[in-house]
Amino acid sequence: MLPTVPITPRYKLVMCYDIKRGMHAIYYRYVVSDFVPALNEMKIYVSAAWHTAYGEYPVRQVEYVTDSMETFHDAFATPKWQEMEERLKTFTKHYHRKIVPYRSGFQF
Repeated sequence: MLPTVPITPRYKLVMCYDIKRGMHAIYYRYVVSDFVPALNEMKIYVSAAWHTAYGEYPVRQVEYVTDSMETFHDAFATPKWQEMEERLKTFTKHYHRKIVPYRSGFQF
């Protein structure tokens, strides 16, 4: 179960990717121990995580929310975000991200 988001979501960061073979354990350790806590400090909160079991889509889609577009822009401009995103990419392939207006439920 995902934690309650302490804000009223207005924007969603949708991140899609496949986890590289043999990297699942280190990927999960990084995301849970470093990536998500750092985003929380930036006032960006995980709202959903999806797994594709079948089809030609990325295996993982994770959604993060915040209450202002400036929060995303400010976070993305930091060296910390750039470092975290580059590290995430070392565990993944077919990575892409986008920001969309918040809507409850799955958004692709």
